[in-house]
Amino acid sequence: MTGDSSASSLIIGGGAASPRAPLPTLPPLSLYIHIPWCVRKCPYCDFNSHTASPVLPEQEYVDALLADLDQDLHAVYGREITSIFFGGGTPSLFSAEALGRLLEGVEQRIPFAHDIEITLEANPGTFEQEKFVAYRQLGINRLSIGIQSFQQEKLKALGRIHNGDEAVRAAGMARQAGFDNFNLDLMHGLPDQSLDDALSDLRQAIELKPTHISWYQLTLEPNTVFWNQPPVLPEDDTLWDIQEAGQALLAEHGYAQYEVSAYAQAGRPARHNLNYWSFGDFIGIGAGAHGKLSHPDGRIVRTWKTRLPKDYLNPAKSFQAGEKSLTNDELPFDFLMNALRLTDGVESRLYPERTGLSLYSLAEARSDAEQSGLLQVEPSRLAATERGQLFLNDLLQKFLS
Repeated sequence: MTGDSSASSLIIGGGAASPRAPLPTLPPLSLYIHIPWCVRKCPYCDFNSHTASPVLPEQEYVDALLADLDQDLHAVYGREITSIFFGGGTPSLFSAEALGRLLEGVEQRIPFAHDIEITLEANPGTFEQEKFVAYRQLGINRLSIGIQSFQQEKLKALGRIHNGDEAVRAAGMARQAGFDNFNLDLMHGLPDQSLDDALSDLRQAIELKPTHISWYQLTLEPNTVFWNQPPVLPEDDTLWDIQEAGQALLAEHGYAQYEVSAYAQAGRPARHNLNYWSFGDFIGIGAGAHGKLSHPDGRIVRTWKTRLPKDYLNPAKSFQAGEKSLTNDELPFDFLMNALRLTDGVESRLYPERTGLSLYSLAEARSDAEQSGLLQVEPSRLAATERGQLFLNDLLQKFLS
């Protein structure tokens, strides 16, 4: 399914028609690589992950990833990639040899920026010191470690395979392996979690001195075990207390919030995610991966790949499951859905640069959002107020055509 990709098409916004111009410059380009296997599927997880067999098809999957990338190269010719993110699943189940062959193949096809950020997701239960030293030697320079909690009863409720001691050791092993830049993933609002429980987890994470902490509330997603068999979660008042106290604790220790659930030391935000949230471009390869690519003529195309690993590895089936060109009336919401997650929003100039639409196309909805106290009254920026961040869905609804 495709939308209107004409550079001269019109959008009605602010009471008048605005032309969609060719993009003056293309945004930064990232690469997302999906490794879909886990040791065990967690009951809260709605990502495209599948329980691993005793022997993973590493060779075949790397071959497929590179062939998948080859089919996307025509859309990014002449550009370099500024970041790579290995997500999953659990990418650290793959050997250093497999990831090394993959990175070498990628770099043969697309130039790497001299300061490229390469992130690998890992779980404490998959940490092996020798393997992680080898990952660092490959040029992988950032880890994202899925801790979720340090408390055994909470980890058991979440279906995690590691324990609290392993989580603590994983951070130390990451540093010993040469990673001076790593993220800890931590959840709050867990089954039967108290304020003291949540702050204890946060204090333990802070003590490990990661450069970045992703701290987000557990939500029950469709098509998960928790959705069908919901656990007892904290009351709303407790959730609010956890949020307020946790944010204050993180700020006190030098972790500045820059996105709804992302906190970083000075100069250490996740560059890959920043590019995503600021409507940058990214190629997505791997089973179920999504991509978004801008074209000089103004077309902005979202793609998604075949979801099941067995289909992705089947040479008779296409890697790409679908694509959609964003229409002019879809772009405002699509852009702001990402940009307004950032605490400081984005500079207003980024909107015409990355959508080809005039700022005037936002005028009516922008004025309404400002008067509602959801959007900052700041001509040079598009940023939610504190109230707007709390009621982000209400704010975004104002930009739906």
